[in-house]
Amino acid sequence: MPSGNNSLFVRGFSIGWDEVDQNSYLHQIEALRNCESFAFHKPVTFFAGENGTGKSTLLEALAVSCGFNPEGGSKNYRFSTYDSHSKLWEAMHLQRGPYRESWGYFLRAESFYNVATKEMDYADGDHPSERYHEKSHGESFLKLIQNHFYEEGLYFLDEPEAALSPQRQLTLLLEICNRVKTGSQFIIATHSPILMGIEDAEIIDFDDGHMHPCSYEETMSYRITKMFVTDRKQILRHLLEEK
Repeated sequence: MPSGNNSLFVRGFSIGWDEVDQNSYLHQIEALRNCESFAFHKPVTFFAGENGTGKSTLLEALAVSCGFNPEGGSKNYRFSTYDSHSKLWEAMHLQRGPYRESWGYFLRAESFYNVATKEMDYADGDHPSERYHEKSHGESFLKLIQNHFYEEGLYFLDEPEAALSPQRQLTLLLEICNRVKTGSQFIIATHSPILMGIEDAEIIDFDDGHMHPCSYEETMSYRITKMFVTDRKQILRHLLEEK
């Protein structure tokens, strides 16, 4: 595959806001309503920012637009436990690269239980179940990742750090880097300063009412984590005095 933007499976997108119902809550998400188009430049893109800024909503819309089930899984997964996804994907117009991914997966922390259950339903003699429910949450989460990350894949990850210890987050970081070397693309919504530390990744911050690139050191996740680790006692004292 060629290098640069042409090597990406998803090169960008535009949003037709006139196709979104005027009464939709999507118009109230400031960072999203100010976005009409966006281009990806790196094989790994992180969506960073505070809760409620639209990271997961955008990630979900991208994944659904690419043919993934809203609750997660590979493109072979077709089920609905609770229809909670937004209609943003219907107004999204993808800019695809000249190549197609050979595999893909949409992993979202909040619906992992549903995907693990469905994996058992889909199992057969040729494809035995991994029985994720019989493992700890973190173990099953990581096992799924290791089982479903292949070369030349397109992966959407929504807060993948949720079930993982810091040590296992480093394992995930390594898995991502290894797959990038084999031509994969990742788009990840996260609060993890460990994952966002991947070298040469693009970080898009959703704070301040618009989507904008930022450096690793500028992310709030990094700044707060560094501040707490550097001077934990003073931070705790300050927080407790405020109460």
